[in-house]
Amino acid sequence: MIEIENQIFKTLLELEQAVKLMTSANPKPNLLPIFARLDELTARLRTETDPMLLHYLRKKSYEKARLYLQDRDAENQAGNCRHI
Repeated sequence: MIEIENQIFKTLLELEQAVKLMTSANPKPNLLPIFARLDELTARLRTETDPMLLHYLRKKSYEKARLYLQDRDAENQAGNCRHI
């Protein structure tokens, strides 16, 4: 995994933790900075990045992107766009 992908993975884990806190936290975590960071990191990916990872990130399929980065892409379900 290249450094930018590692940063994306860490940010995806941060997002996952923040979402888990949504039901019990007061005040609720602000997810907007995390989404902005993911958009910024996605824009910085190289052109030779795997097209599936780019697809997941551009479509905001963050759980699928996380599974992909964990070498668990086989667990991803097909989406409405007919891609996994």
